Amino acid sequence: MTPRSFLLILATAAFAAEPEFPLTDDSKPHDGVPKGDVLKFSFEKSKVFPGTTRDYFVYVPKQYDPAKPACLMFFQDGNGKNYEAPTVFDNLIARKELPVTIGVFVMHGRVKAANPDAALDRFNRSYEYDGLGDNYARFLIDELIPDAETRATADGRAIHISKAATDRGICGSSSGGIAAFTAAWERPDSFSRVFTTVGTYVGLRGGDGIHTLIRKFEPKPLRVFLQDGSNDNNIYGGDWWMMNQTMERALTWAGYEVNHAWGEGAHNGKHGTAIFPEVMRWLWKDWPTGPANHGSQNRMLGEIVDPASPWELVSEGHKGTEGPAANAKGEVFFIEGGGVSKTFKVGLDGKVSVFLEDNQGGDGQAFGPDGRLVSVASKAQQIIAYDAAGKGTKLAEGFRGNDLTVAANGNAWVTEPGWDGKSPSQLWLLPKDGPAKVVDKGLRFSNGIVLSPDQSLLYVADSRTKWVYSYQVQPDGTLRHKQKYFWLHQPDTADDSGADGLEVDKDGRLYVATRMGIQVCDQAGRVNCILPTPNGKVSNLCFGGANFDTIFATCGDKVFKRKMKANGAPNWAAPVKPAAPKL
Repeated sequence: MTPRSFLLILATAAFAAEPEFPLTDDSKPHDGVPKGDVLKFSFEKSKVFPGTTRDYFVYVPKQYDPAKPACLMFFQDGNGKNYEAPTVFDNLIARKELPVTIGVFVMHGRVKAANPDAALDRFNRSYEYDGLGDNYARFLIDELIPDAETRATADGRAIHISKAATDRGICGSSSGGIAAFTAAWERPDSFSRVFTTVGTYVGLRGGDGIHTLIRKFEPKPLRVFLQDGSNDNNIYGGDWWMMNQTMERALTWAGYEVNHAWGEGAHNGKHGTAIFPEVMRWLWKDWPTGPANHGSQNRMLGEIVDPASPWELVSEGHKGTEGPAANAKGEVFFIEGGGVSKTFKVGLDGKVSVFLEDNQGGDGQAFGPDGRLVSVASKAQQIIAYDAAGKGTKLAEGFRGNDLTVAANGNAWVTEPGWDGKSPSQLWLLPKDGPAKVVDKGLRFSNGIVLSPDQSLLYVADSRTKWVYSYQVQPDGTLRHKQKYFWLHQPDTADDSGADGLEVDKDGRLYVATRMGIQVCDQAGRVNCILPTPNGKVSNLCFGGANFDTIFATCGDKVFKRKMKANGAPNWAAPVKPAAPKL
């Protein structure tokens, strides 16, 4: 037998080995069961994916009452035929095993060629489905659902869909599977139930990194069912079979409600279609109760976060917030930008009052050991120290700073980003006694800055990269041994981490305000966990409150706070030596 013949036999045997996945009665039409309507529409007005056109289908059950917004199940890649979804929904809704649910089956978009005889359309499937970030979720939530609600059923009923996340699920196969998970992951306020079959959790557009984020983020209120088979794809982008198992292990480790069905199938919808009815029963069990989380095994999350202490709103309605800083009492001061240039004080009683009517374009600020609030005045290109009465004293001038920190010995360091992209990005030292001087250059956009708890190291965020730099502080305040030390995650929707404000706790952890939330690093420079903020924005943070066990975060037009298990290490206080990191 020739090697080629042997390989042919093996290939034929492998192909024949795929088992059959017969449909159950739940996937077959039955007399007497009310049949819903499937309506076809087109959508061509997307701003998220401009220029695209696509068809989508809406299943409306007979039991639907326009006076009661229906539950929703979203499907990628068309009309749901792979799952026999309309028939399954007819049967399960009739038996009251599924709430009254509208199905929306949406195709991926195309950008039509101007001259189809000479050019191809642009096929958006991989771009829309395989990429991470919130683009696809925003398309569904902000564009497609509102468009569907402008339509009417075959008998003229208006289409109303519930906005509650516990009333919404999303489903998809292959690239549509990762799209389904990513949409729910990015917007758990809109989707809580996820089913993916032969999901493409591999390295096509960064999907091979999702399992790592699952382990680091605070658990989200999702219930997830995964299906795959051992004969799934194993190609240039990765091994589908192994990555689906990796996803299941990550979700289980992170405490999610997760279930799975493994088999010997290939990259197709046979197995997923066969189990679809049972998966729907499991996803929607106990409805309208939402998913429950069983607690993450992430050690750092357990050390710093109490799930019973969620984020709370401190203040809102601002044009932009920045520069939170806490005094020795634990009172927090923050800046409103956007041309307002006011500084506000948050008392220990939670009341917010104006501290400065005009901070001259304030940005970063920090308290010093003498109790004064040291602030960057960007309009005046000065560094100003304010006493408790709000009287200011100029400390330095001649450069437009960004953020700063003040050590227990009175030395201060200020970042100057190089705002125009042409001027150098620099670090300034403001010695307690003596003139200001530049102590480093070369970062792309120096931003947040803080000292380690023992005040031997200075950490500086480089916003336009994924790095936070570490420097060793010398006795005279100059810096040595510069390293790109803390490695940060960056979202698929940006080319950098957007690292901004920095803070440390007494155990040596570094808290970094980034585009993905507050990334918390150990002393070895590794992101161990990520804390998302309620509105998905964060520019800066500090520890405050009477015991310095509350994080205050400036988040766009709002300020939030959250009680923590950890205690902050304000730089104006005496240095604290933390324990060595676990390597």
